[in-house]
Amino acid sequence: MHRMSRVDEMEEIKKLESVSSENPVEAIEPLEEQLEPVEKEFGDIIVGLDIGTTKICCIVGEVFPDRVDVIGTGTVPSNGLRKGVVVNIESTVNSIKQAVRLAEESAGCNLRSSYVYVGIAGNHIKGFNSPGIVAVNNREIKKSDIEDVITAARTVKISENQRVIHVMPQEYMVDDHTGIQNPLGMTGVRLVTNVHIVTADIGAVHNLVTCCNKANLEVAELVLESIASANAVLSPDEMELGVALVDIGGGTTDIAVFCDGTIRHTCEIGLGGHNLTNDLSVGLRTPLQEAERLKEDYGGAISAIIKPNLVVDVPTVGDRQPRKVSQKVLVDILEARTIEILEMIDRELVASGHKNKINGGIVLTGGTSLLANIVDLAEQIFDLPVRIGYPSGVSGKLDEIHSPRCTTAAGLVLFGRDKNSEIQNREPSVLDKLKGWVKKIM
Repeated sequence: MHRMSRVDEMEEIKKLESVSSENPVEAIEPLEEQLEPVEKEFGDIIVGLDIGTTKICCIVGEVFPDRVDVIGTGTVPSNGLRKGVVVNIESTVNSIKQAVRLAEESAGCNLRSSYVYVGIAGNHIKGFNSPGIVAVNNREIKKSDIEDVITAARTVKISENQRVIHVMPQEYMVDDHTGIQNPLGMTGVRLVTNVHIVTADIGAVHNLVTCCNKANLEVAELVLESIASANAVLSPDEMELGVALVDIGGGTTDIAVFCDGTIRHTCEIGLGGHNLTNDLSVGLRTPLQEAERLKEDYGGAISAIIKPNLVVDVPTVGDRQPRKVSQKVLVDILEARTIEILEMIDRELVASGHKNKINGGIVLTGGTSLLANIVDLAEQIFDLPVRIGYPSGVSGKLDEIHSPRCTTAAGLVLFGRDKNSEIQNREPSVLDKLKGWVKKIM
């Protein structure tokens, strides 16, 4: 290979410099100056707050037109509730503040001005169906007619200590045509509807709202926990075919039956996962916290499959040494109470008259649904297919909420999304139009 001499190299460099001076190269702008800044899209913030007997779960959702992103979560042990009802306001407020603080830190935002949807449960909850009818005199049905027939259906006498928290239309009938989901624009002589009404104890509602207000939160709406959970775990096909949602929480078990795409029955049972923990605590003579740990680590719903030679260390009270207890004995205790709860649910479904319509099976959710082999035991008792329900319909920080324990809080966020959408799409009333007219003039 021919190698250039030093003189040749110098001449070559001079040629290149002359060419460069005749055709100067434009300076390249920094990459930051070439790219236009992209504005981050922000959605509405909606908060789901599940105030349960054993835990408080707060989920922060950012709502966009095509999705709901979970941007923050906070879960802490619950103090101050018994069977879903507030029994100590100060303890409940402190627990709510802790959960909200964790959610705010996770989401990086303040939740004081956000829409907060709060779950409510307990034995004081009552659900029943009610009919309503209005005359439309052979003309086109308007939105005002639909509102009037719903008002007529909810005009029923309830106990003085109860207040209505939900009025959910099941179906409409125009003259002899039944099974109508939306009668708007139809023509007929009379409009009939059946609605499902849910009421709650006034005192329990007031105490729950007071706790939220003392925690610097503004409650947008109270939502029955089973209705909220259904938003997060049930598919439209299941609701159409017929399905029962069973949310086995810490203090209560919430039931909601759906058929033909709408709610048909709701009820509350005053037993839950805390009863299983308490049975272990008493039966094994161990503290409640240790009983909860034993339930999660070694518990199950069917004792027949547990080998008799398996033993676990059970802590005792005081300074005594842990005792060796057969795991089969532990599971025997849990199985007895689980059978009792599932049989009570089965009797309630039969009494409602809807069990023969539950063709899509049973969906278990809530913390107790994580008990080993509970699906197999439930299928034996219900004689229906059973599955565990996990939160769906949201994106974002899914790892933090992928548990049946978080279905209610996630469902509350989705309920809030739907409610805000209804408000935004609702036609303004005469009063709203008058306010807007005055505002324009001012």
